[in-house]
Amino acid sequence: MKEPKDETASFHVQLLSKILNLDDYPVVKLIIENNLSKEESEELFLLLNKLNDQYERQKEEGFLDFTPLLVEYAGMLNEKLDPDNTIAALRQEGHYPDLMREFSKIIDMDKRKSQRRS
Repeated sequence: MKEPKDETASFHVQLLSKILNLDDYPVVKLIIENNLSKEESEELFLLLNKLNDQYERQKEEGFLDFTPLLVEYAGMLNEKLDPDNTIAALRQEGHYPDLMREFSKIIDMDKRKSQRRS
């Protein structure tokens, strides 16, 4: 059972979400809808920072295939989050634009390959 303080906080968040257009803040919306804690949100951004640094380094070194980074992202992502929806929200809000564009490109290519096989 929730404590009264938790219920009040939850009620206040519900009220705020009704007056704010959370569609303008897709990452915040994703965090709220998937009930991520502050710690889980921080872990998400630590992971993204690490992957973005690796991406930038690999790009400078001439890498062309960043699939292993996408696999690491999907494997390390909090189980409460959907990898594709998270990428879309991050792109929409402008976080890690080059990395998210690369991830989207890999996913789109994989979907096209799968459609051709069907």
